[in-house]
Amino acid sequence: MTALLQLERLTAGYGPLCVLKEISLQVGESEMVALIGANGAGKTTALMSISGCLRPTAGEIVFAGKPIHGRPAHQLLSRGLCHVPEGRRIFPRLTVAENLELGAFHRRDHAAVRRDLDQAYERFPLLGQRRRQWGGTLSGGEQQVLALARAWMSRPRLLLLDEPSLGLAPRIIGQVFDLLRELHAQGMAMLLVEQDARQALALAQRGYVLEQGRVVLEGPASQLLSDAGVQHAYLGA
Repeated sequence: MTALLQLERLTAGYGPLCVLKEISLQVGESEMVALIGANGAGKTTALMSISGCLRPTAGEIVFAGKPIHGRPAHQLLSRGLCHVPEGRRIFPRLTVAENLELGAFHRRDHAAVRRDLDQAYERFPLLGQRRRQWGGTLSGGEQQVLALARAWMSRPRLLLLDEPSLGLAPRIIGQVFDLLRELHAQGMAMLLVEQDARQALALAQRGYVLEQGRVVLEGPASQLLSDAGVQHAYLGA
């Protein structure tokens, strides 16, 4: 499989604190990959490093065949790499429509942006019904759908997802995962960090396990699901 994203011996942290320690992983074209691990293992740090929110201290990040480590986040978005951070981070004092429009702020194909906005309202009917409502007045699940729709408006090749089910009711979690499944079926590649490791591995083709900043296990998602160590540590078995 052709690698869309490749990390080679990536090291990153915050000041003197080293969080990631020479991790290597890859995501193929149109592939969904799960990144699982305990709190503090370095999952969010990995996504922040990839998306340009955190500058790595060593190693290499290659996206679509070109090195991107050290590039600012807005440049990476225009290349097709989009990050949906933990906590959704929508703009609460902007309307649903304005949040979606900001997802396409880097695009210059204005007619296509308008078509995509109309399509977003068809794809996410709830957002169409609430397009003039402030984002901050939506429920947690509705805000997560808005965050995903805003990312979709950027026309990403790779979506980085940090804990999309965090804080949501079980029924809403199912809807969010159904939406991710639908976007992936349309060819969007994803790197998924998710507290529910079982759900993440059931959705993904491959997975990586992070422990204390290092990749300790990788392989097909089905293989990780059946691994006794993974079951004991992350799946409650």
